[in-house]
Amino acid sequence: MYEIIFLSVLAVVWLVFASVHDLRKRVVFNWLSFSLIIFALGFRFFYSLFSEQDFGFFYQGLIGLGIFFVLGNLFYYGKFFGGGDAKLIIALGPVIAFSESFFTNVVVFATFFMLFLFSGGLYGLSWSVYFYFRDRKKLKPEFKKQFNKIRVASIFVMFLGILIMVFGFFEVLFFYFGATIFVLPYLYVYSKAIDEVSLVKNLDVKKLEEGDWLYRDIKVGKKVIKASWEGLTKKDINEIKKKHKSVMIRQGIPFVPVFLISFLLLICVWFFQVNIFGVVF
Repeated sequence: MYEIIFLSVLAVVWLVFASVHDLRKRVVFNWLSFSLIIFALGFRFFYSLFSEQDFGFFYQGLIGLGIFFVLGNLFYYGKFFGGGDAKLIIALGPVIAFSESFFTNVVVFATFFMLFLFSGGLYGLSWSVYFYFRDRKKLKPEFKKQFNKIRVASIFVMFLGILIMVFGFFEVLFFYFGATIFVLPYLYVYSKAIDEVSLVKNLDVKKLEEGDWLYRDIKVGKKVIKASWEGLTKKDINEIKKKHKSVMIRQGIPFVPVFLISFLLLICVWFFQVNIFGVVF
C-alpha cells in the first residue's frame, strides 16, 4: 500500500506543477512527462528488486506504460490532444497500474478513462461558458456565420432527431437519443464559433514557442509555413522572426488540470472506497 501512496504523491506533485504551468503558459514541458516515467518505473524496479515479492509490480508498470502509450497516440493522432498532453497521459500509465493483477489494473485504467471523460466534459463546458460571456459581442455574428455554413446539413440532422424522438412514445430511450442528435448542430456551431473567436490570438513573434499552432498558413520569403497539427518547430519560429513582428495563432484551453482532477478522483475511488460510476475497489 505504501508503494502506491508514494507513486500517487509523486504523480500529484508532477500534475500540480504541470497544471500551474499550463494555466500560465499554455504549454507542457516534455521533461515533466519523461521524468515522471523514469521516476515511476525506477521506483517500481528497485522496490521489486529489494522486496520479497517478485517483479510483478514492475511488470504491471511496463504494461501500464504500453497501454497508455497506445491511448496517448490515439488521442494525439485523432487530434483530441496536443503533443504535451499526449505525453503526459502516457506518463501516467506506469503510475496508475495500482495492482499486481492485470485484470484489476484494466478496471483501474477504465475507471480513470471514464473519470477523465467526465471531468474533461465539465471542464470544457466551464471554459466555453466563460468564453461566451467574455466574447459574446464577437460571438453572436460568428454563430450566424457558422450556422449558415452548415444550414442544409443542420436541417437534415434536426429533422432526423425529431423523427427518432417520435419513437420515444414507445421507448423512452429513443427520445433521449433523438434529442441528442437534434442538438448536435447547435453544439457544433457553438464550439466552432468559440474556436474561431475565443481561441485565436495575435501573438508577438518573440513569444512564440515550439509547438504553437498557426491559425493559417503564412508566407516567409518564398517559403510557406503551413498551419499544421504538429505545430511550429524551432526552425519555423526562427524563420518567422526574420520576416514578421506578430502572427495569428490558435490556442487550446489549458487541459492539464483535467489530468489532475481525474487522478485525484481515482485516488478517492482506490484509497477511500468512494463509489463513482458504481466502481469500488
